Amino acid sequence: MSTQQDIYAAGSESRPPMLNKENYVPWSSRLIRYAKSRQNGKLIHNSILNGPYVRKMIPEPGDANREITVTETFHLQTDDELSDKELNQIEADEQAIQTILLGLPRDIYAAVDSCETAQEIWLRVQQMMKGSDNRIQEKKAKLFNEWETFTSNKGESIESYYHRFLKLMNELKRNKHFLEKITSNLKFLNNLQPEWSRHVTIIHQTKDLHTHDYTQLYDFPKYNQKEV
Repeated sequence: MSTQQDIYAAGSESRPPMLNKENYVPWSSRLIRYAKSRQNGKLIHNSILNGPYVRKMIPEPGDANREITVTETFHLQTDDELSDKELNQIEADEQAIQTILLGLPRDIYAAVDSCETAQEIWLRVQQMMKGSDNRIQEKKAKLFNEWETFTSNKGESIESYYHRFLKLMNELKRNKHFLEKITSNLKFLNNLQPEWSRHVTIIHQTKDLHTHDYTQLYDFPKYNQKEV
């Protein structure tokens, strides 16, 4: 991905992140965070996930002076009958639509621009990007295999190993796979190269692997890497 593409994918304070079709899950997380950061962010977020404000049907009482009772009728709530809170939600509904559309590449935009609400756009993009159950299962299997086979490389710096592990853990979390601290800690420590064994033993003896996490454990080998 080019630098320009990186910028579009990440978004900015004034622009939502651009969808990368190969990374729908992180994009959806970033877009929701962007939406929440906007003015009316809570209302925009609500509109995306739960749908827009639906105008009420206001009852109109029948004419009491008529000899024949007229059944009560209704009219759709007018702008003048909207409360300030309802007006704010309607404004946020429009902002929610624009927030998503600005983050879509042209071909995806063309497939959803007929949608009338942000929620409808959101669900359609989700359906398009997540693919079939088989593809989802294949992705999960690939991710689990990467976890099972993850290890350090001979001659690899502790920084490189840590950053690769951090990236893998982040990908697991994005796909809603949450590991216990003890599991991730043991994976991190036990897959270091043999020359780190003394430091790994010290960590086992001095740290509670049930309460610390690998980001804290990393500090010790990083500080002592000159000894390896």
